[in-house]
Parts: sequence; structure tokens; C-alpha cells
Amino acid sequence: MLLAVCGAALDIGYRRLRGAVRSVQKYPALYIADLGSAGIALAVALLLRYGFTELSARPETASVLLWSGAQYLAICAFIFPLSGLYSRNWKYGSISDLLIILRAVLLTSLLLISLLFFSTRLIDMPRTVVPMQSLLLIAFLAAARLSFRAEEITQTRPGFKNGRSKGAGDDHRVPLLLVGAGDAAELYLRALARDPNATHVPVACLDKNADQLGMSLRGVPIAGRIEDFEQVVAELQQLDKRPRHVVFTEAPANFGETASDELLRSAERLGIAVSRLSQMTELRRAKGDNPYELRSIELTDLLERPQAALDREAIARLVRGRRVLITGAGGSIGSELTSQVAACEPAEIVLVDNTEYNLYAIDMTLNETFPEVSRWSYLCSVRRSQRVEEIFERHRPELVFHAAALKHVPMVQLNPREGVLTNVIGTMNVANAAKKFGTLAMVQVSTDKVVNSTSVMGATKRLAELYCQALDLHGLETGKGPRFMTVRFGNVLGSSGSLIPLFERQLARGGPLTVTDPCMTRFFMTIREAVELTLQASAYGFEKQLGQGEIFVLDMGEPVKIIDIARRMIRLAGFTPDKEIKIKIIGCRPGEKLYEELFDETDKRITSPVPGVLGAVPEPIPLPTLRHAFARLQRHAERGNDAAVVAVMRELLPRYEHEAGNMKPSAVKKRAWVPPKKSSKAGVSQRRPAYHKSARGGLPLPDN
Repeated sequence: MLLAVCGAALDIGYRRLRGAVRSVQKYPALYIADLGSAGIALAVALLLRYGFTELSARPETASVLLWSGAQYLAICAFIFPLSGLYSRNWKYGSISDLLIILRAVLLTSLLLISLLFFSTRLIDMPRTVVPMQSLLLIAFLAAARLSFRAEEITQTRPGFKNGRSKGAGDDHRVPLLLVGAGDAAELYLRALARDPNATHVPVACLDKNADQLGMSLRGVPIAGRIEDFEQVVAELQQLDKRPRHVVFTEAPANFGETASDELLRSAERLGIAVSRLSQMTELRRAKGDNPYELRSIELTDLLERPQAALDREAIARLVRGRRVLITGAGGSIGSELTSQVAACEPAEIVLVDNTEYNLYAIDMTLNETFPEVSRWSYLCSVRRSQRVEEIFERHRPELVFHAAALKHVPMVQLNPREGVLTNVIGTMNVANAAKKFGTLAMVQVSTDKVVNSTSVMGATKRLAELYCQALDLHGLETGKGPRFMTVRFGNVLGSSGSLIPLFERQLARGGPLTVTDPCMTRFFMTIREAVELTLQASAYGFEKQLGQGEIFVLDMGEPVKIIDIARRMIRLAGFTPDKEIKIKIIGCRPGEKLYEELFDETDKRITSPVPGVLGAVPEPIPLPTLRHAFARLQRHAERGNDAAVVAVMRELLPRYEHEAGNMKPSAVKKRAWVPPKKSSKAGVSQRRPAYHKSARGGLPLPDN
């Protein structure tokens, strides 16, 4: 064992020494300059200690300098490479890299003192020389490395060139006014300064923090707050630097929706274009994209909240090297989910969708952006259990994301049997196949429509939640089987058939924009954020075995009025709401509620350790009861008996309030909304749900 330890230590030392030699070969001139700096620092320190007169009167000092200098240069020649002084590109050095210089100087100084102590007992070397020499050497080494960034000296003032001020009229570049003076703005300014072909030049910054006023960011003055936009533009115009472009360096919602809206209206009135930077921290970004690309402000930017902290390593660990199957892969959520999963290097992706074009589109997207990822595409309806099992048996997926569903409330309300066959029976088929063929985890995408359901769509998705919960609890009791996790969230902006595409079509026709009710509110989230939080919740749930028998509920912030969204869309299109473009109130549609909620009356709310995610525990229904009821649902749906279908759903969901699809909009009941109660950690139950005997059935039995 001793020989093995010594051998390992020698091997590590050899590799470290070889790496140091290679690093010196990359920077030979810097290495020689550093050794010269060490000798000069020692000589200057002696000169400062004695002075010219006393030094000339002490001829023995020359021999001390030669002897100590030779020892010190030998020490530096060995220690400098091992300290990592040449193992990094100093063109991109930062303040934190100064610690490497401090470490190298400290080590060499300590070794010099040790050698001189054992050889001369420090008789001829004054004690003050070593500290002075160390300080001088630190300055010399830092100066040598700062020379790698000497070109930035001419880049500190992007608005000046060749020593004279250039106004907006003299420069071919577009003057920019940046909104935000944080880290993203600093990175953007640095990128602009290094780009000789930059087409934009920043002239000023606005920030939400009043303490920043009067300061500058990489030479660009912070001229005011966001509320001072028009005043700052007027002042810049007097200096012949009127901005032609405003750039949000962060999501506009981070500066406050009111302030962002007002700035957009002012910019529109002044004829100034508005854009925002693409975010560098997005989980998925197409290859070759410019991380500093400017893009137009969209409604999703105004509604987007500050991003919840994402544990990207946990997400990567969940997906990397595993076989992943995604149902509904060509849909709005499914396609974003597919792209983000592909970015995490899975072993293969199995795409399942019932719509040919959607499947073709996502397959082509993966082929263009992630060609190295193995993929398989299947046209398949999740209603067909035999076909689903055939795909599972062929690929044996380790992770399953179930996003296939009928989701449009009015359509499912008119066709309840179809909603049952896809949302209930389809989920059961996928979950059963996952259990049968050894899947590690299945994640079901759910919706806030399940809460206190008044629609067939919400009721069917609620039954799907309960089935996955029952399977998850069954696995907890038996100690075997996959994890079954459900992630619930509200509306996503930009999905097919959703609000934004409808408003865009109506705007293209010149209006009016149709809103069902002035008081109608919804929870909104961008597709990207919803998918990222879904992956994070799944990663935590699987890796740390969290949320067994629970529903992961994404924190979607405060609900937003639909009529406010309509007005913002009109303003972003360059029109005046209620004047140039009208808003028409058309009344609620069958199955719709005025207010959506994230927690059902019967849900037990709990705390969740996952950032951006809440927890809910529905009252469970035993697995045998669900299977027996689902068999009846499938039989009635296939026979076309809508009344019997609704009757069975009401047996399972006593609080479900069914509203017939042929009701007139004016007759739709407006369900009152009660704001959810805020719970403290102390008052939230942390117990895992357990099955209870009830009128709906006995205790769950093992699978056959």
C-alpha cells in the first residue's frame, strides 16, 4: 500500500511538472520577463533599504545581492510555473486571478527566507528587504499581465474615437441607450468594445437604482432612472447624441411592468426602436446564435418574471446518457421540452405525436440543431395501448415526459368522449407502459384547469393527475416501480391556439380584439420558463426522491387580466387601445371560469425545496377504484355515450361542475375566486399522503 501511495504521488508530481513545462512553452517571453522582474525587485528593495551612499560604502552587499539573487531566481524559475502563472490566457484575466500572483510571490518569498536563514542566518540580509521585494514583484507581475489587455485602454470610451468626440451625426454606428447597468450590460459593453465591426455605440445608461446616477459603466455614463427616459433623451439630443435605439439588457419585467410600459410608449412616441438582449443563461440556445443578439420586445418579455434559480447540473444529470421518450413532442410544450432535453445530451430521444406535420417539424428542428442526438419519430395516438406498448418495448425508455393532451377548453367541452379517450385513457396507457417496461420516471404535464373543474378538459386532466399519484404511492408502498411525477402550471404564452396568436391575427385584420370578460384573469408563463421549471422539478423529484404522491405546482406569480394583455398587444403594435383598435367583450365560453387557481379546495398545500415550485397533495383515490372507473369511462366513450362519461367523472370528482357544451355563453356560471391562503413553513404539513378507506373503494392492492 505504501508503494502504491508513493507511486501515485510520483505520478501526480510528474504530471504537474509536465503541465508546468508546457505552460512555460506557451509564454516563454513572459517567463523570462518574470524572472527578470524578480531580480530587479530584489535589487531595488536593497537600494531602497540602504540608499546609494550607504550601498556604495558596503562592498560586501554586492556579494549578498549576487548570492541571494541567484538563489531567488532559482526558486522563482521553479515555483512560478507550478503556481499556475502561465496556465491561463491572461488576455481574459480578472481580479480573481491576482490571487495566483499573490500565491506565487508568497511561496517564493518564504522559500528565500528559509534558504537564507539556514545558509547565513539572515546576517547580511535586512529583514525589511523581503517585504519590499515582495510588494515590488507583485506590482511587476501584475503590470506584465495587464499588458495583455492594453488594447482595452482605447476601448473604455466607446463614444470617442481617435481622440475626438464623435456625435451621432459623425458616426456611422447607431447610438444606443441601455436600460439596466448590471452584469448583462457590462458584458454587452465589453463585447461591443472588442468588436471592430460593431454597428452600435452606447451613449448612456438608465438604471432602476438611484444610487448609480452620476457614475459610469465601462466609460458609458449612467444618466438617469428609467422614469427619466424622455429627459435623458432630450439632454443627449442637445449633445448631438440622440439615441436611435433603446436596448433592455434584462427582461423588461425586472424593471417593473408600469415603468417598462411607460418607456415603450414614450419610445414609440419619439420614434425610437426598442429591443432587448438575448439571455446568455437560457438552458437551450440554438448553436451558432449570437448571445448578444438584439431582438424585438415582445409581450412575453413584459409578462416574464425574474427567472427562478435553475440547477442546470441537476437537469443535466437527469437527462444525460438516458433514453428519453416524449409524447406530444410536436406540440408547443412538447417541442420546447424536446429541444431542451436534446441540449442535455441524452442517449436517444423517442418522439411520439399524433399529428404528422408537428412530428415532422420537431424532427427537422432536431436534425438541424442537434444532429448528433439519436432520435426516433413515431406517429402514434396514446389512445392505442398496443401501439404505445410496442414503442416502449422497442426502446425501453428510462425517462418519459407525457405532454400529449387535448387542451382547448371549448373544443373538449363539445367533445367530452374525445377528451376522456386522450387525456384519461391515453395517460393511463402511457403510465401502464412505463411501469411494465421498467421506466425510471414518468413526468406528466398538467394544467391549472384541473383545479375546481368546471370543464371537461379540466376534469379529465384531474383524473390523469390522480392516476399518476396513485401509481406513485403504490410504488412507494411496494418499494418498486417508476417514479410518477406531475407538474401543474397555467397558461403558456405563444402556444398553439392560445391567446397571443389569436390577438395577433385580430390585430392583422385591424381589430377588434375579443375578450370574454373584463374581469377574466389567468396565470401566465413563457413556454421556456415552464419547461425549464418542469425539468428542474423532475430532476429534484427523481434524484432526491421528493414529492412522492404530490403535485409539483409551478409558481406563476400573480394572475393577469386578459384585457390588460389585449391593451399591451395593441400598444406594442403601435396603435392606441380603444381608439385605433377596439376591444370587444364577447362573454364567457362553455366551461370557462373568470378566475383560474393553482390549488384545488381538496389539495393539501405543502412547501417545496425546489426553487420556483410549490407543492400540492390531492386527496388520493385507490388505484383499483381508478382502474375500474377508467374501464367504464373507456367503454362509454367508445360507444359515444357522453352522458354516461360525464356521470362517471362526477362519481370520481364529486365537486366537478359540468356545463354542457351547448350552453349559451351568457348562461355560463361565473365561478367566484378565493385568493389562496399563504402558508408558513411552520403551519404546512410535511407528512406524506396515505390512502384512506372511503366510499370510493378500499385500500390499494398490488398490481397483477
